[in-house]
Amino acid sequence: MGKLKLNINDVTPWVTKEEINELADAATMANMALHDGTLLGNDFLGWVDLPSSITESQIEEIEKTAIHLRTHCDVVVVVGIGGSYLGAKAVIDALSNSFDWLQDKRKNPVILYAGNNISEDYFYELVEYLNGRSFGIINISKSGTTTEPALAFRILKDKLEREVGKEESRNRIVAITDASKGALRDLAMNEGYKTFVIPDNVGGRYSVLTPVGLLPIAVAGINIRLLLHGASEIEKETSRDASFKNNLAAIYAVTRNELYKRGKKIELLVNFHPKLHYFAEWWKQLFGESEGKDNKGIFNASVNFTTDLHSMGQWIQEGERTIFETIISIEEPNKKVKIPHDELDLDGLNYLEGKRVDEVNKMAELGTRIAHVDGGVPNIVITIPELSPYYVGQLIYFFEKACGISGYLLGVNPFDQPGVEAYKKNMFALLEKPGFEKETEEIKRRI
Repeated sequence: MGKLKLNINDVTPWVTKEEINELADAATMANMALHDGTLLGNDFLGWVDLPSSITESQIEEIEKTAIHLRTHCDVVVVVGIGGSYLGAKAVIDALSNSFDWLQDKRKNPVILYAGNNISEDYFYELVEYLNGRSFGIINISKSGTTTEPALAFRILKDKLEREVGKEESRNRIVAITDASKGALRDLAMNEGYKTFVIPDNVGGRYSVLTPVGLLPIAVAGINIRLLLHGASEIEKETSRDASFKNNLAAIYAVTRNELYKRGKKIELLVNFHPKLHYFAEWWKQLFGESEGKDNKGIFNASVNFTTDLHSMGQWIQEGERTIFETIISIEEPNKKVKIPHDELDLDGLNYLEGKRVDEVNKMAELGTRIAHVDGGVPNIVITIPELSPYYVGQLIYFFEKACGISGYLLGVNPFDQPGVEAYKKNMFALLEKPGFEKETEEIKRRI
């Protein structure tokens, strides 16, 4: 099988390969620390050996539960926020038919998402869509009290129980939560829900290769064994004792950090394949929540080309030179469409007659890269042979390992997220949540 490739040739006007190689020892030490647990965040390193450590019985249990939900449900709602849904949605969107959810006859349930916002219109429209449809729920929360998913689960659980009764509801609800504590664990025990465990030593944004991501992905009909196999291949290549020259995740981590030191403060993850839109959303959380600390860290953004070339292309080409691009390139699409002949040729496209659409897309990709590098935007290119479970698994682990190394090179703890608590405290105070009386008084004086 092919493998993931990394090309950093288009960063050399800003950072030379010699300068990158000078940091080989630092990157290798950071990689070793991820395996040895010798630096900050060492209580959240369970993801490092996840692909190789998951057991056959664990995979079988996930597959068995997925078959059960696919058999009993036309729709499965995944309830979660952040890493509790982004990884699953990234993989499902990347590997599913773009229009499958519109089809009347499907092999697998429609996968919908809730608990990632607090929009009343969204809740109303979701509940309305579920009317008359057989649905199930995968509720993902380590605590069971995070506001967004807890609110969504309360509404959906109430609807499901009113429609099919409590007994049948228990048959269609799966809880993925802490092994022994928390509100969701207590509820699952009381109600008799099928449960899976979120490992204590795996943070949400690194959890896609746990049941958090694997169960929804399997319900969508995607082969999780191939996904794990691809991830395990990159796990081997970035092992504790991997040399820097063969550790592509470490090279990427060093390259982006060196660009950051030279004033390239914004990284755009670029794709030329719309199926990767939500993969970029997962990537943004992974790096943004891991590195955005101590008043430093690259700002992570994403663009979908060629679509966004007609909106953001001008700024990327000629705006402030504080950006670099990391491109995910797909060598071969899964389907073939050829451009037909047109007798009138009013659009002037007959010169493309007989070519595949992907040929045009590839030339757009290459032309854009050349233009942006000429315009002062360094380009990193990550290439996979095709969009398939195996190669998406490679991408997932590649970015996870690169993120851990990159965070250590930056000098931050890549595995905590203290800043996300600030908005929650204010929200709870404004809602006058019990226990926040002092904060409520203080914030009311401010507004």
